Amino acid sequence: MYVSELDRTVSEPNTPGVVLRCGTNEKRHLNADNPVVSPGIPFGAHHTHEYVGNESANAMSTNTSLAQAPSTCEKDDRSTYYWPVLRLTDGTGHDVHADGGGLHGNTGEVLAPASVEVRYDGSPVSDVLPMPRFLRLITGDPSAYTNDYGPNTRARWGCADQPDRYTTKYPLCAPGVRTLRRYEFPSCWDGSNTDSASHRTHVVFALAGGTCPAKTFPVPRLHVTVGYDVPAGRPFAIDSFAEELRDPATDHGMFINVMPQAVMDELVKHLNRMR
Repeated sequence: MYVSELDRTVSEPNTPGVVLRCGTNEKRHLNADNPVVSPGIPFGAHHTHEYVGNESANAMSTNTSLAQAPSTCEKDDRSTYYWPVLRLTDGTGHDVHADGGGLHGNTGEVLAPASVEVRYDGSPVSDVLPMPRFLRLITGDPSAYTNDYGPNTRARWGCADQPDRYTTKYPLCAPGVRTLRRYEFPSCWDGSNTDSASHRTHVVFALAGGTCPAKTFPVPRLHVTVGYDVPAGRPFAIDSFAEELRDPATDHGMFINVMPQAVMDELVKHLNRMR
């Protein structure tokens, strides 16, 4: 169900940021894998993901394979950034009879992004440490609907003419105004682990005001904003697990850091110098 109002205003401290150009997935790197949550399991996502960055990311990816693969990002950033595809539900998908597509209830024509912004912010209260290489991150809850919209729900939908306002519902943007999805990743690292059993506890979100919880350390805060030019009047929905009914609140994003250490160090130096 579409709503015209945007019900949440985002207010964030003013922090320095760096934008990396990674393209808009012009090569159409899509698969129903999830190398963060379901490594080694082809079609383990049960829905289709869209990628920018590392061109090899799939279920069989390893740290070694990711480090050796080409990337769509500048500065040789071989990280992988990915999220569920958005589909025009009145169209026919290329994967109508495939896993992750029609076989899992995700019907419709995949709409390619019109814009993708990959941004790293510093901390408003302290210097940040470099992210460890091969750090895994997830934001949002792909099971938000069946989890009754619990604390891991972090979907942010919006319209380009109201860039600081977001909702967990599908927005109805004015004609010609780009539809936005924004992913804000956690940035308080436990100082030792690149992953955890839940894929969440090794890096958590900052407290109000930007301070990290005790025994965690600030690292660059990743934001990914994806924009779509949705044709006027056409219905759309994201992919989801079948039982999640394509609820917009289930939107989520994943990340594996494969940035060269020298580039990460340069990024951190820039963010800290600009505080």
